Order: sequence, then C-alpha cells, then structure tokens
Amino acid sequence: MSHLLLIEDDTLLGEGLRQFFESYGFQCTWLVDSHKVEKHWYHADLVILDRQLTDGDSLIQLPHWLSLKALPVIVLTAKIEVEQRVEGLMAGAKDYVVKPFSHQELLARIYAQLRPLGESQLLYGPIKVEPGSRNVYWQNESVMLKPKEFDLLLLLIQNPGRVFHREELLNKIWGYQAFPTTRTVDNHVLRLRQKLPDLAIETHRGVGYRLVML
Repeated sequence: MSHLLLIEDDTLLGEGLRQFFESYGFQCTWLVDSHKVEKHWYHADLVILDRQLTDGDSLIQLPHWLSLKALPVIVLTAKIEVEQRVEGLMAGAKDYVVKPFSHQELLARIYAQLRPLGESQLLYGPIKVEPGSRNVYWQNESVMLKPKEFDLLLLLIQNPGRVFHREELLNKIWGYQAFPTTRTVDNHVLRLRQKLPDLAIETHRGVGYRLVML
C-alpha cells in the first residue's frame, strides 16, 4: 500500500481528496500547512503539494524537503501561467496540476509517478495489468479500478481456466467467509465485465467464476 502525503489548506478539497485516495487503497496523511511536513515526509511514497498554503509559498521549502528524502511531488495550483509551472518543476516537482482538476486525472498522474521502471506486465487479449503500480489498460486506454476490483482481476488473470468458488474468493480477496445471501463477489464481477468488455469471466451457477483461457 503506497503512502501519500497530501498538503492542502482547502479543507473541503483536502478532505475530499483524502477520502478519494483511501477509496483506491492508498494510505493518506493530510496536512493543512507546512508545520509538520518534515515529520511525515520520511514516511511518504509520493507528495501532493498545494503551492499556495496559508503559511506561504510551498515551493520555497520544497528543495529543503527533497533534501531530506527524494520523493515524487505533484504540485496543485490555481496559477495557470507557464512561468509558474516552470518554477514548480525547477524546484523539484515531478508534475504540475492546475485547479480545478479531475480527481481521476490526478489519480492517473499519481499511478504514473509510482510506476516502477521495467515493471512486469500481465496480458489478457487487449487487457494489460501492471501489478506493481496497479495500473490496468484496455485497448491502451487506462481503466480505473477500485482496490478490490483490481485484486479480483489480478487473481483471475494469474489463474486462467481455474474455477473459483465464491467463498474462496471472499476469503482470498476480502478475508472473510461468505454468508449465504452475500452478493459481494457477484457485484464486483459485474463491474469488471462492464469496465473490461474483453474479460471473459464464466459464471458457474451455484459455484463461482472462471476466467476463460485465451
């Protein structure tokens, strides 16, 4: 699980982003100013940094923070001028996102920064899965999956042709045994079929699911 350090003084935006990141399986520490940044910097894997905090321009302190530990930093700002973006990149940021922005676009940029070089890939027809960064592509287009959707997809793609009982999937992915009326697995399979049309998941009535071998 990657640890994000979010530094954003807009409480509505900050709380919304924190909840959004956690819904995708990230651990997220949210700060509203720069006072405790050093304490949390060492534990982060990536930083999302609002440029203009209530206690000043964060780019002034960014080189010092990066000297403590080199981290990918994505700067958030309302400033759209090219010169402002250049300043952010020159200060050590890896990316620059202008407000207002799409949460999904920011998520894609985070995944891109966390993606390790030379990462192994799993292919299933036009579907590509990158286990390390948890990226999924269909026909070369990025597909956003929630954490349990990704875990279920990865398990199926790693075991094509095998029939999984619903109870086994619940235990492996969610960590608990099934109740007779649970629809958790069924709902996640439905969403995978909707998001990845070429994913051939067979239903074995009364038993579970199997990914058809290509």
